[in-house]
Amino acid sequence: MTHLNDPVPLIREKALWMRRRAFRMVHEAQLGHPGGDFSATDIIATLYFGVMRFDPKRPDWADRDRFIMSKGHATGALYTVLCAAGYYPEDWLDTYMQPKSRLNGHPNRNYLPGVETNTGPLGHGFPVAVGSAIAGALTGSDHRTFVLTGDGELQEGSNWEAAMVAGHRKLKRLTLIVDRNRLQQGAGTEETSGLDPLDEKFRAFGWQVVEVDGHDPAALLAAFATPTDRPLCLIANTVKGKGVSFMENKASWHHGVPNAEQFAQAMEELV
Repeated sequence: MTHLNDPVPLIREKALWMRRRAFRMVHEAQLGHPGGDFSATDIIATLYFGVMRFDPKRPDWADRDRFIMSKGHATGALYTVLCAAGYYPEDWLDTYMQPKSRLNGHPNRNYLPGVETNTGPLGHGFPVAVGSAIAGALTGSDHRTFVLTGDGELQEGSNWEAAMVAGHRKLKRLTLIVDRNRLQQGAGTEETSGLDPLDEKFRAFGWQVVEVDGHDPAALLAAFATPTDRPLCLIANTVKGKGVSFMENKASWHHGVPNAEQFAQAMEELV
């Protein structure tokens, strides 16, 4: 991890690179989930370039902080941040979703350094993160565990079992970030199965809750540093497709892929 007095400029630089590179990957593969990639990008860039303790040369270092991408379909964001953080060379990104590529449509820890657990089926990553935090508490480790879920993903019941266990155990080194872009495949979350009041629900399970602008690195840094004696839930208000005008707040870009004209326009806007 790079330590700077003010990491915000670096975070913004990395996030812009991640968006541009991820969109190129989706365009070339004609597969992917760019809307959710872009809503999560600033959050993940802030974690890797302003918050987390890790060593890309030792991906299994026992004292590393753990990041779990529970919304495992957002691989454009995950793969680009791991590349930017030094886990593997950029030319690996050129193989995105190609036959026999390490960079599958969903992350696989058996193929790719820096991936903590295989995710894809929604509702699995959060429970694994709770297990990681429990293991840290039992062994006396000071590592932190961070997990990012989609808001639509919270319609899976396994997440609420995990939330209940984490609150009961007061897992203060566990942080859940909810990518609250209010859209899922095909519709809005509140039309599909309403989540609000989401903050009150997590507080009822014994969590410390902070709402934050998920595209503001300075605000995210402050939120990640919230003092707490219990698990921390950051409800990160985001925009699906953030940064590209024709993608923003469009459910169709959950798994949309750009044609040549759309790709060119996005590259002009992402500057």
